[in-house]
Amino acid sequence: MSLPITHRHIEVFRAVMTAGSVTGAAQLLFTSQPTISRELARMESLLGYALFERTAGRLRPTARALALFDEVQRAYQGLDQVVARAQSLGRAEDERLRVLTLPALAHALLPDASADWLARHPQAELTLTPQESPLLEEWMAAQRFDIGLSEVPTTVPGTRSEMLAELDEVCVLPAGHRLLERQVLTPADFEGERFVSLSAEDPYRRQFDAIFASAGVRRRLQMETHSAIAVCALVQKNLGIALVNPLTARACAGPDLHLRPFSVSVPFRIQALWPLHRAAHALTQDFIDAVKRALAPAMAGQQAPGKAKRR
Repeated sequence: MSLPITHRHIEVFRAVMTAGSVTGAAQLLFTSQPTISRELARMESLLGYALFERTAGRLRPTARALALFDEVQRAYQGLDQVVARAQSLGRAEDERLRVLTLPALAHALLPDASADWLARHPQAELTLTPQESPLLEEWMAAQRFDIGLSEVPTTVPGTRSEMLAELDEVCVLPAGHRLLERQVLTPADFEGERFVSLSAEDPYRRQFDAIFASAGVRRRLQMETHSAIAVCALVQKNLGIALVNPLTARACAGPDLHLRPFSVSVPFRIQALWPLHRAAHALTQDFIDAVKRALAPAMAGQQAPGKAKRR
């Protein structure tokens, strides 16, 4: 059976420990010294042991009181966090935006978008959670995040969507590769070339394989990996050439990695997902606007010569 210790007893005990005296505790709680003394004595009676040694009119906390005070402080710290959160909910600028995103976008698009958004909302907080499909779509359907960024152009139950961009996959090549002389690469250019593939279950891998099979092109498939970022890192080490999404390619481009358009259009789509049954976040649209601004260079960089006839 639990002891009938009340919140008031704990409040009085904490005030005495904090102030160091009954007089100070009474001032903290805006009450009288006799009230503090009475409540403290009642608490000790209920506990069955003394919390303070009383000598020469002074209170000295016992070892038990010190141990109890540690626990009380932890509890009040949690309460302070609850109060702070309750207050922050009344200020949109202090809210935390929770974004679920493809890992490729977390690396290649969202750093710029996040910097833009936080510059406009310096008191807000942002959480980016990378996740691959189909878990990304499942978590958005479960209403777990404020906004999602997906590449699946289908309807996700429990969400509404907006297509933000459609960009073509591009070729990536290491420095000094002979194919850099070409402005646009065709499937035939890959004949006999070492090719760094995405994993067998990746939908883009299946599209690429179908394109090369249809063209009768045989590549040297020595390496595969699960992410476009890893593909680019392997290409940089001259382990082959590859096809990846243009955002990751642009983010990784440099002296050791070069881009070329591919003559066959393989669309890479970016779709924003809003949960229908989760309370709307005041700053969500501002974040999507920042994403659109971050996408602008890639959208502008995909010019007509790189555009291909769709298959």
